[in-house]
Amino acid sequence: MIGYAMCGSFCTHEKSLAQLEKLKEQGFDIQPIMSETVYTTDTRFGKAKDLIERVEGICGHSVIHTIVAAEPLGPQHPLDALIISPCTGNTLAKLSCGITDTAVCMAAKAHLRTDRPLVLALASNDALSANLKNIAALLSRKSVYFVPMVQDDPDGKPHSMVADFSRVCETLSGALAGVQVRKLIW
Repeated sequence: MIGYAMCGSFCTHEKSLAQLEKLKEQGFDIQPIMSETVYTTDTRFGKAKDLIERVEGICGHSVIHTIVAAEPLGPQHPLDALIISPCTGNTLAKLSCGITDTAVCMAAKAHLRTDRPLVLALASNDALSANLKNIAALLSRKSVYFVPMVQDDPDGKPHSMVADFSRVCETLSGALAGVQVRKLIW
């Protein structure tokens, strides 16, 4: 079983969901996880209730959305891998600093105790500024893999980076084999 966690980069959810569907088509058993913000927030991109129903329909499991429910995902209920897609800059920073104040961060912390792959599909407006040090810190951590990413708007948002979501499945395959897919940034 793999975990598939979603954070609040709402504008990237459709791209992430396309990859979730591909993983399911490939035969993966998937445990969905959402940050509390994603689980409860209606946005111009859609209603939380509709997103939850769609994700649960794809995965066939209820969404984990609390710290208490996420904590057993480590040694008690191990996952083969955990994907965070999208992973916001906020979540990235928390992972880098060991902060576990959301369901997604707790799932990641619990999961990393098993030394199994954590795949991050970053979507952050400050990846090349405030969060660059967090990317570097997580690159040096055992079992952490990044989906290749690009600057999505170099002129309008010069510090922003977003994962190439079409490469989530490829990155997971590499991570399960212990290989970081390159290029990270191009």
